[in-house]
Amino acid sequence: MEWRRSLRPRAPLPVLAPACQPRHSRCPREGTQASGSLPARPPRRRPAMARRSSLFIRIVEGKNLPAKDITGSSDPYCIVKVDNEPIIRTATVWKTLCPFWGEEYQVHLPPTFHAVAFYVMDEDALSRDDVIGKVCLTRDMLASHPKGFSGWTHLMEVDRNEEVQGEIHLRLEVVPGTHASRLRCSVLEARDLAPKDRNGASDPFVRVHYNGRTQETSVVKKSCYPRWNETFEFELEEGAAEALSVEAWDWDLVSRNDFLGKVVVNVQRLCSAQQEEGWFRLQPDQSKSRRGEGNLGSLQLEVRLRDETVLPSTCYQPLVQLLCQEVKLGTQGPGQLIPVIEETTSAECRQEVATTLLKLFLGQGLAKDFLDLLFQLELGRTSEANTLFRSNSLASKSMECFLKVAGMRYLHGILGPIIDRVFEEKKYVELDPSKVEVKDVGCSGLHRPLTEAEVLEQSAQTLRTHLVALLSALCRSVRACPAVVRATFRQLFRRVRERFPSAQHQNVPFIAVTSFLCLRFFSPAIMSPKLFHLRERHADARTSRTLLLLAKVVQNVGNLDTPVSRAKEAWMEPLQPTVRQGVAQLKDFITKLVDIEEKEELDLQRALNSQAPPVKEGPLFIHRTKGKGPLASSSFKKLYFSLTTEALSFAKTSSSKCVNELNQWLSALRKVSINNTGLLGSYHPGIFRGDRWSCCHQKDRTDQGCDRTHSRVTLQEWNDPLDHDLEAQLLYKHLLGVEAALREKQRLLSGETGTSSPTDRGGAPKDPLAQLLCVLQDLREAHSSSLAGAPPREPHHLLELQT
Repeated sequence: MEWRRSLRPRAPLPVLAPACQPRHSRCPREGTQASGSLPARPPRRRPAMARRSSLFIRIVEGKNLPAKDITGSSDPYCIVKVDNEPIIRTATVWKTLCPFWGEEYQVHLPPTFHAVAFYVMDEDALSRDDVIGKVCLTRDMLASHPKGFSGWTHLMEVDRNEEVQGEIHLRLEVVPGTHASRLRCSVLEARDLAPKDRNGASDPFVRVHYNGRTQETSVVKKSCYPRWNETFEFELEEGAAEALSVEAWDWDLVSRNDFLGKVVVNVQRLCSAQQEEGWFRLQPDQSKSRRGEGNLGSLQLEVRLRDETVLPSTCYQPLVQLLCQEVKLGTQGPGQLIPVIEETTSAECRQEVATTLLKLFLGQGLAKDFLDLLFQLELGRTSEANTLFRSNSLASKSMECFLKVAGMRYLHGILGPIIDRVFEEKKYVELDPSKVEVKDVGCSGLHRPLTEAEVLEQSAQTLRTHLVALLSALCRSVRACPAVVRATFRQLFRRVRERFPSAQHQNVPFIAVTSFLCLRFFSPAIMSPKLFHLRERHADARTSRTLLLLAKVVQNVGNLDTPVSRAKEAWMEPLQPTVRQGVAQLKDFITKLVDIEEKEELDLQRALNSQAPPVKEGPLFIHRTKGKGPLASSSFKKLYFSLTTEALSFAKTSSSKCVNELNQWLSALRKVSINNTGLLGSYHPGIFRGDRWSCCHQKDRTDQGCDRTHSRVTLQEWNDPLDHDLEAQLLYKHLLGVEAALREKQRLLSGETGTSSPTDRGGAPKDPLAQLLCVLQDLREAHSSSLAGAPPREPHHLLELQT
C-alpha cells in the first residue's frame, strides 16, 4: 500500500548547505537572500537594481593523468567547488588516463564569490577516492577574460594548507590603558570548518599571535561549528606595524595538528576604527603552499563569468512591449525587428540569443506566436523543401531550446525506460560488418563462439526490440505531450503545408515536425543521456555503440525512410522493414499530435497550470533519533520525495525513476524557498541528540542555528522558473553590442524609402527599428544613473501597443 503525505512546515524550509559571506560583516547572524529565478509563475517585482553573477562551465577533457590504480590506469571524475562548496560532480570515466566528459553547466552565484576550483579525483570502490590534482580560477582571473577562459591548464598538487573553508567570528577592540593601550581579541565562534578527522568533524582550537606572543583557546571536540567565547589581550606598542594573526587548527592526539585557516588583521587600521566585529573568512597559509611540477596531467576547461546589473522591471517594459507588439502583429506588421536581430547576430551568439528571446516570450505567454513568426520567416526565404530547417537559423535554435524547456519531462517519460534497459542489458550490438569483434560477444552455448552472421542478426533483433518499444511509447503519448508543444507543432505543420501544397510535397509537413522532434530532440538524448539528465553516468564503450545505432535508426524513421538516408549506410538494410513500419506509426502519431483545437489547448493548459510541476523528485534518507543520552539510537529510512513550488511530499515507493545528487536537491530547495519571507537566518546542520546539538554542542534545543541558512549558489536547470527582468537585461546587452549594425540597417531602410522616420504625437518614432534604438538609449542612461547612485529614470518613450 502506497501512502503519500504533504509536508507544509510552519517554520521556513531549511536549506542544508553552508554559505559564502564577504570577508567581514557588521551583522554576524543575518541571513542572505539567494539570487536566481522565482519559483512562482508571476514575474518578480524588484524595487531596485540587483547584481547578478553566473558562470558558464564546460568541463571538456583531461590528458596525461597519473595512474592511481594497480592496473596502471585511473577512474577519473571532476568535482567543482565555489568557495569550497561542492556544486558539481561529473560522471566517472572508467579505466583511462585521458578522460572525455564534455559536460556543461550554468551556475548562478553571489557577485561576492572568490574562486571556483576544479578537483580531478580517482574513484575507488573499496577505499577513499584519490585526489589527482586541481585547477583554481579566481574571480579576478575570470573577470580579466571578458570572452571567457578557455584552454588547457596544468593540474596542481592539492596542498592541505590551502584546503581551508569556513569563517570565524571575532570582536577586536583597542582598550585605553594607564601606560599604554591594549589590543583585545575576543574569539567567539566559527562555522563550516573543514572536517579533518575520520569521524567527519574536527577538534578545533585557535591560536592568536601578536608582537611575539601566542595565546590559545581551549579545544572543542568533534565539531565544525565550535563556540569558544574567550578573550585575549596584548600590549599595543605605539607605532607597531605587526599584524594580528588568528589561526584555526585541528587538534590531534597522535599526529601533527591540521591547519584550518587563518585571518590576518591590520592593527593600524584597527587603531583608527577602535573596534570591529564580524565574521572573517578563513584564508589559506600561502607561505607553506606547494605547487606541482606539471606532472599531474592537464584539464581542458571553458569558463565564462557573466556579471549583470538588473534594473527595475519598469525600465525594461518599453523593450518588452516593442518586441511583443512585433510578435503579436506577425507578418502582418512591419516585420523588421526579429529579422534584423537575426541578421545582426553572429553564428556563435545565435544559440544564446535564441534562448534569451524564447524565455522572454515564454514569460509573456507568446512563445507559440514567436515561434510561428520564425517559421513564417524561415519558410519565406526557403525555396527547396529538402533544405527546410536544416541550417542553424534563429528558428532552429529557438525551437531546440523550446523543446528542452517545455518538453523535457515528456522526453523522460518516453525515453527513460528504453535508456534504462539499454544500460542494464549491456548487450553487444553491431551492424557494421567491418566493426564486428566476435571475441567481445561471448559464447552462445556449449562454449561455441557466435559467428559474424549470428552477431549481426542478434544485434538487429536487439535494435528492433528497442525501436518497437520506443515507437509504441510514442504513439501512446499524444495526451501526455504538453499542450503548448502540440499547439506549436500544429502551427509548424500548417505553415509548411501552406508553403508546399503540391502532392509531391505531401511528406514535407511531417518531415518538418520530425526534424525537430526526432533529429534535434530524441536522437541527441539517446546518444548522450547524461546531458539530458536521463542517466547519472556516461555510457561505457559498448553501451555507447548501442545508443548510437539506436539513434541512427530513429533518425532514419524521422527522415521518413528517404532514399538518401538509406544510401548512406547500406549495412542498416536489415532494419528497413521495421523502419518502414515505424514511419507509418510516426506519421499517424504526428497526425494525432497536431490535431488539437484552441479550446482543447486551453483546457489542457489550464489543467497543467492547476498542478504545480515538480522541481525535483527522487529518493532521500530521513534520519530519526530515539531516546536520550548514551542510549540514544539512530535510524535511516528511505523515502521518495517530490519537491514543487507549493509543497514537499513523500511516499514509500517511487512513482517515477529519478536519482538526484545532493547538490541538485540543495539547488532546487534554494530556488523554491527564495521567496519565503519567513526564512530563518540560521539553522543547525546537525541533530539534537541526547541533550545537545551534534554540530555546535549547545544544550538549548531552541538555540538559534550555528550556520547560515541560505546559500546563493544554484544550478540552472531547464525547468527553472523564468526571470523576466534578467532575460530582458541579457537581450539589451546583446543589442547594445550590435547597436552599430542596427543603426546602419536603420539608415539603409530610411534611404530606401527616401524619408526620415515619422513620429507620433508624443514625438516618438513610429518606425519599430528607430523605436528600438531609442529604447536602447533610454536603457543606457538608466544604467549610467544606477552606476552613479541615482535611481533609474522612467523611460522617455512609452510605447502604445496596437491591438
